[in-house]
Amino acid sequence: MDKDASKSEKSDFSSIDTLRQIMARLRDPVKGCEWDAAQNFLSIAPYAIEEAYEVVDAIEQQDMHELKNELGDLLLQVVFHSQMAAEKDLFTFDDVVTAICEKMIRRHPHVFQDHDTDIDPTRIKDNWEKIKAKERSEKKSSDSGALVGIAKALPALTRAKKIQERAARTGFDWSDTAGPRAKIDEELAEVDNATDRENLIEEIGDVLFTVTTFARHHGIDAEQALKKSNEKFENRFKIMEEIAGGDITPLPLSEKENLWIAAKNYEKSNKNKQI
Repeated sequence: MDKDASKSEKSDFSSIDTLRQIMARLRDPVKGCEWDAAQNFLSIAPYAIEEAYEVVDAIEQQDMHELKNELGDLLLQVVFHSQMAAEKDLFTFDDVVTAICEKMIRRHPHVFQDHDTDIDPTRIKDNWEKIKAKERSEKKSSDSGALVGIAKALPALTRAKKIQERAARTGFDWSDTAGPRAKIDEELAEVDNATDRENLIEEIGDVLFTVTTFARHHGIDAEQALKKSNEKFENRFKIMEEIAGGDITPLPLSEKENLWIAAKNYEKSNKNKQI
């Protein structure tokens, strides 16, 4: 990218082509940025996950200004990977756009083919899953089972839910909440009877997996439920520190427990005031 190109880009920063040119320049082994030029698919993969979480955080905070910025950071990851792929003649950014356009049209026949505006939402979801299953079966892979294609990098609770949903579509699932609820007690008993550390890890994992099943049968996303519990604990702990006037580390456990109760009561009183 020469000086004239840089000047022209400044007049149109809204163009995706400008972003692509910036990334190409950053990746230039001679004139680019040493850090950007040294990266590969694996080295920057964690940033895609990080940026996606920051997008979600901005949405939950209802901060639209920050959402705009975080979406830009996420888009940069797409352009970054596409640039590296283009350098190796694997695919281009245009190929990425083409692939997602084709996928969305293929997965929405009721919009782009049937034009059936009165189609039942349940039927739309069923069709979506059938189309996805067909796509998986057409992929060049010796493994075409029901659980193929669930990303291993997903948060464990989210991945557990997706695994269970796929299995449930084959009919392998409890009919109501009683089954997974009883299974939780069974798995907890196995935790109590664990013979060594590795066995304990395995059994605790089974408890978490079963709790995810129990949540799913109640129509609750276990990942989101745990997130809310994390936030609740964090807020209460901060209140404990405020009541204590600072660091609670030196205090005896009994006093910390009293502070926890006080924090819970403070939280409840504030909720009542808001109501």
